[in-house]
This record gives sequence, structure tokens and C-alpha cells, in this order.
Amino acid sequence: QVQLVESGGGSVQAGGSLRVSCAASGSTYSSYSMAWFRQAPGKEREGVAIIDSSGSTSYADSVKGRFTISKDNAKNTLYLQMNSLKPEDTAIYYCAADKRSAVVAGAARYWGQGTQVTVSS
Repeated sequence: QVQLVESGGGSVQAGGSLRVSCAASGSTYSSYSMAWFRQAPGKEREGVAIIDSSGSTSYADSVKGRFTISKDNAKNTLYLQMNSLKPEDTAIYYCAADKRSAVVAGAARYWGQGTQVTVSS
């Protein structure tokens, strides 16, 4: 079992920055790919960024160049640094963990409870 707990959401003006965190626990999470997803009101959940156990990363086109996914294995924590935020980034942000194929398919077994990010214009 893997437990994921997000924190760090909040409200910020457009152009600002936020960092959300995801504290992970469990015996095997370090071997999994981990990712951030988001879901805005009335919209489907979308993948934002993924980081593999090797440290390889990839991003959705909508956040490329603005967001950075990283992890600190010593602290068992996943991060998403969000810069140059836009109102359209407003959503609940979730972290997820599982084998890469499951994460990419949006079918990860392990999810956090989500943290709200609100960007005002």
C-alpha cells in the first residue's frame, strides 16, 4: 500500500508562483512513477507532469516551461513548482503513484486527496 497526502495549495494572482507537495509512504512507492493531475470545475481530470523512478520527467504542453516536477527521495516527497500561473491553472491538484503505464492511462492505484489551487486574474 502507498499513501499520498498533498499540501501547499492556495490562492495566488496571475503571474505568481506556488509549490504543492505530496508526502508519500509505503514500502514500494520509490519504484513507481509519480505524477500530478488536475481537475478544474466542469472539466475532466488531466495529467500535468510525470516523473519516473529514474528521474525522467515529462509535461503537458499547457504547463511546459512553467511547471517543474521533482521528488526528494530522502523526504519521500513529490513536488510541483508552478510559476507564471494563469487563471486557467485553477483546479484541484492530485498526486498519483503506480507503474508508469497505469499512471499515464490515468488509472493509478494510489491517489492523494487533492489540494486546491486558485489563480485570480
